[in-house]
Amino acid sequence: MAKLKYFINSVLIIAHRDVRKFWANKFRILSSLLFPLIFIGVFGSGINSNLGDKLNIDLLSFTFLGVLAQSLFQSTALGVLYLAQDRENDFSQEIFVSPASRYAIIFGKILGESSISLLQSIGIFILAFILNVDLDWTRILMIIPLLPLICFFGASFGLFVLSLIPEYRSVNQLFPILIFPQFFLAGIFFPITNQPLLLNILSHLAPMTYAVDIIRSVYYSGTSSNDIFVLNNFYVNLSVILILFSLMFFIGTIMFVRNERNK
Repeated sequence: MAKLKYFINSVLIIAHRDVRKFWANKFRILSSLLFPLIFIGVFGSGINSNLGDKLNIDLLSFTFLGVLAQSLFQSTALGVLYLAQDRENDFSQEIFVSPASRYAIIFGKILGESSISLLQSIGIFILAFILNVDLDWTRILMIIPLLPLICFFGASFGLFVLSLIPEYRSVNQLFPILIFPQFFLAGIFFPITNQPLLLNILSHLAPMTYAVDIIRSVYYSGTSSNDIFVLNNFYVNLSVILILFSLMFFIGTIMFVRNERNK
């Protein structure tokens, strides 16, 4: 019982530390709002004006939902990858030499970065209001419970990448290559329900696709836009997310702990 209490306290302390670091990092707070502003306000509005209005479909709200899921997924994944930087930072090395188990470090990091991503989502909703995105707020309430799931899913992806590429410099160079193509494969800006076979296969291989699509499958459920905007139904998306999360989290945790013990 004492060990469990110590483990939980370690997780909460690490999570709290990450949240405090986020609030102290004004550049990260600004960038967490700047990119959604560009994606929704510039790309989304432009696409909607030039294409959505002509087709009589709302591509601005479509883009907003994609950017929301992308931001949660990417932010949490990137936050977990900061473990590689923490390992090399003199101050953060205290965590790795402390009595806290490597599992507590992982769970604390995931909890902390997920909390940060959820805080960032509040800013994204405020941006949607300022930009006058036409949203059905009743349906928005239906997708809120899915946001933590997307955060944990992104965290498992980050942990899996970290287990394969433990050095921060390599992670910093390769992560953009792994994440940016998913912006287009996941259909953040354009519907991907009708596309060539190769792109369709790649889209189904991209983890972010399911994070984006599960939100849209709930938001557009029962509407005429469902067949245009939604790739898979809710239960397919949920099943794939749970399977991928389990695999990436299990493999990532085992490999991370093993790499740390071998240092």
